[in-house]
Amino acid sequence: MDFNALRNDMKRFNFEALRTDCDNFFEGVIVQKELEKLNLSLKSMMGEPVYPSKSRLPYKLQTAVDGFGGVMPGQTLYFKDSGNDSVLALLWPWKDGQRTTIKIIQQ
Repeated sequence: MDFNALRNDMKRFNFEALRTDCDNFFEGVIVQKELEKLNLSLKSMMGEPVYPSKSRLPYKLQTAVDGFGGVMPGQTLYFKDSGNDSVLALLWPWKDGQRTTIKIIQQ
């Protein structure tokens, strides 16, 4: 998984706020009308979300996710492991139903 390609792909979306954009971490707030396109892009680059899921996350992945605030019902987690490093994409919808925080982390 090429983190830089994923990070550059994020720049084509209309973010309400761009919080962080660095070598291994991207965080922003996206508006609802952009969310479906963003999910399609993440699926094409990372595959189907690993959360929500009926099964538990592997311990290594759960530990990594917990370090960034965890994942709870209503939230989405994408994960791609390329052997040397892995990429997490966390989508946390706001209670207002209009915004979602997205965090993309390379480990």
